[in-house]
Amino acid sequence: MSKGKGASKKRKAAKTAVSRSGSNAATGKLSGKDYARELGKLHVELVKLQEWVKHAGLKVCIVFEGRDGAGKGGTIKAITERVSPRVFRVVALTAPTEREKSQMYAQRYLSYLPAAGEVVIFDRSWYNRAGVERVMNFCTDEQAHGFLQVVPLFEKLMVNSGIILIKYWLEVSPDEQTRRLEARVDDGRKIWKLSPMDIKSYTRWDDYTEARDDMFAATDTAWAPWYVAHSDDKRRARLNIISHLLSQIPYESPPREKVKMPKRKMPSMRPLPGSVKVIPEKF
Repeated sequence: MSKGKGASKKRKAAKTAVSRSGSNAATGKLSGKDYARELGKLHVELVKLQEWVKHAGLKVCIVFEGRDGAGKGGTIKAITERVSPRVFRVVALTAPTEREKSQMYAQRYLSYLPAAGEVVIFDRSWYNRAGVERVMNFCTDEQAHGFLQVVPLFEKLMVNSGIILIKYWLEVSPDEQTRRLEARVDDGRKIWKLSPMDIKSYTRWDDYTEARDDMFAATDTAWAPWYVAHSDDKRRARLNIISHLLSQIPYESPPREKVKMPKRKMPSMRPLPGSVKVIPEKF
């Protein structure tokens, strides 16, 4: 058999593997088509969850933590893409103001916790003190260790008040983190994701690992455990996290009347007033 024919057969085999499994045979990556199909199914369930949260008055708090480039933002977008922002609220706080720095540490987060009928998602949370603040010396060692002692009690109060608290850590490898951060440098769509703090913290991998392990040891409790998702494959990580999230909150389809569109006469299309400014149709 010639080399050309052999290479052709290999290419055909690879394509067959992709079509059968929904993933790239060479990399194991989930295909875009299969990802979209599975995500669509999960979005339907997330909408059911949303309606149940409103119906039952549930209070849900989801925390996302992980290194820079771990995929927190993309996962949160995948969760919230098809649900109402009035029910699913995303909280991504900026650096604390001077006034907030003078307050009790957890105070700035209290007003963002969910009320009945709400799902609040924290894109980074009070665990900043256990991670970036500790590693980058924005707090003292005494403050960081004091936080780790107190936060399990804080979360116990949350759970006892009826809040369903779910905590995710996205675990990315050093090579994949490097690839993602480098991709932000020259991409006009992503440059806003790359901050001077990302560059500084990039060189402190081992310090972050130590901080992560101390955080897990102190705050992985029976009432608020940590769930770790490997996120080198963004698509699989998002699907796995959403699937897990749905399994953590008992829900069902709430009672709902069947909607039937009323009949109406064919409306007439009047021309727009001449004073109205219409945007140019460039596309």
